[in-house]
Amino acid sequence: MHRTIFAVLLLITPLLPAAYAQEESSTMNKSVHYDTLEIPAAAFNVIRDNATVFNLPHADVTNWQLTIQNKLTYANPNGNAIIRLYEDPKVQKFIEIGMGSPPDYRLWVAVNTPEDGYFLIHEEKTGGWSPGKIVTVQHTSNGGLSASIGQQVLVDNLDVAGFTVRDIEAAGMDSTSSPPSTSSGDVSITIVSGDPAQNPIFYMPFVIVGVTGLLIGVLIKTKKREAVASR
Repeated sequence: MHRTIFAVLLLITPLLPAAYAQEESSTMNKSVHYDTLEIPAAAFNVIRDNATVFNLPHADVTNWQLTIQNKLTYANPNGNAIIRLYEDPKVQKFIEIGMGSPPDYRLWVAVNTPEDGYFLIHEEKTGGWSPGKIVTVQHTSNGGLSASIGQQVLVDNLDVAGFTVRDIEAAGMDSTSSPPSTSSGDVSITIVSGDPAQNPIFYMPFVIVGVTGLLIGVLIKTKKREAVASR
């Protein structure tokens, strides 16, 4: 019986790479969105009320991960680079990531909702970020909102009642009379989104386990019947 089970597993296992390869070239690309955005330094030299707006090619619904790499050169020690992720600017529900200039390298994460208003979730007034570290922000249907920089967790599984990223806004000046925040460089953003459950390959491991379990059950029953018949 053990030899039979082993043979069945050998037959099933090669199906996995082939299935994944086929899925990667067809359904995978349809169920996952990957977008990139380069925000130039000039986009941050405006006040929040006149923020530079970037419309994303896709609405990144519920399950998404966004990375931020700050490659800006700041124009003054009080300058900021503020990035807001919006569902809808008219509703004023957004996630804010702020990165201050050197030498302080201030970092903060905030959320604004129509019901609760603006609240600061995490702030490090000094040493919060550095040019070589990637800020990651993600949201899942089960885990809510999380954020990290490198290996350091900033926000962990915060419930924001769901969040779809449709627009990204950039600003950095406190008032129109403030000096420019940045002089050169850019901020690179990548965002990946998609519901893995909409991808058929998501179910492949469960199908393999189910089929294997069923075959093992049938073989055990057959073995028992043979044992009874031989008595």
